[in-house]
Amino acid sequence: MIGLGLLLQRKISTSDHLTGLKVLILSLALPATIFVALLNVELSENMLIFPMMALLINGILLGATYLNKYLFPSIHSARRRTLMMLLPSLAPGLSCFPFLSEYLGEESVALAALADVGNKLFVLLLLYLLAMHWYHRFNSNQEVQSKSKIKQLLVALISEPINMVMIVAILMLGFGLNLQALPESISGVILRLSSIMAPLILLFIGLAVKINRKDFGLIIQLLSVRSGLLFLLSGFFIMLIPQLSPSVMLLAIVFPQSSCSFWPFAHMSSVNGMEEGKKKTFDISFALSVLAVSLPFSTVAILGVLSFQSFALDPYHLLGIGATAILLASLPQLIARMRFVTFKNIVIEEQTPNQKEIAINEVITEAT
Repeated sequence: MIGLGLLLQRKISTSDHLTGLKVLILSLALPATIFVALLNVELSENMLIFPMMALLINGILLGATYLNKYLFPSIHSARRRTLMMLLPSLAPGLSCFPFLSEYLGEESVALAALADVGNKLFVLLLLYLLAMHWYHRFNSNQEVQSKSKIKQLLVALISEPINMVMIVAILMLGFGLNLQALPESISGVILRLSSIMAPLILLFIGLAVKINRKDFGLIIQLLSVRSGLLFLLSGFFIMLIPQLSPSVMLLAIVFPQSSCSFWPFAHMSSVNGMEEGKKKTFDISFALSVLAVSLPFSTVAILGVLSFQSFALDPYHLLGIGATAILLASLPQLIARMRFVTFKNIVIEEQTPNQKEIAINEVITEAT
């Protein structure tokens, strides 16, 4: 299905076409799938741990992005802030839910949807506040705009179709109702919409793959470090709670591997539109490249885990995969730094002041 999407890229040539397909997925197919999944699950107080765990994952990823200045020192400040917005965010709707539905069933989709509530709070509110903090730090004060924007985001959080159907489904479960309580004409439409989710999302992934070759290598390294860290976290989590069912363990592995969310990009675009000077808080074109690579990257990681479930359920395998991914992604940067130091020592020692200045400029060019 992803291959068919790649073949259709020539037919779907404008961003409006992709946007229309994305609206169908996020406004109809995905909400229908989550609605059906939630109505087939018995909710309990223990399920509150899922949104809390998602928030914890977001927070750990946000803290880990500070390490980029050590692992990837060549990344300039605007790009570093861009990565701090994108890498901690998760978009399970497009990258995770369809595969959970196909491999693990509706119950896993329902639990993932509950976990996504915590992630949504993080990407919609906390990341917006972080973006505005940086904006006020580098630009003139716009407090009134910020307050009104937060109100808009709260409204968007409640009115988003996925969140609306979750609220309706939870209310129905509270009154002891399920899908069979609805008229057959309504339940039939919901079930049919749910069935088209997986093929639509797989086609969308193939259609949306557009990669900027200039930044491709760097983005793959960054996403590999992110994925490796998440595999390490999942491995430690399974080691701490080995009594979990296999489906919950797989959910704990797969959900964090979701691609980067579009919402931080929306916040950054909003900030970019308010800035008048040439110096920008965020690198918008780089953000688009990260989003373009993130979706297929996460798809490969999630399909790999779900296709080899017995291997992935061993926490030591997860720790090995995570450590290997981080090491391999960091290796080019470590080699470049060693070359920089060696080149500097060879060229600069025992030179005249004028020669040293020329040599230093050459070292900077080589490092860049």
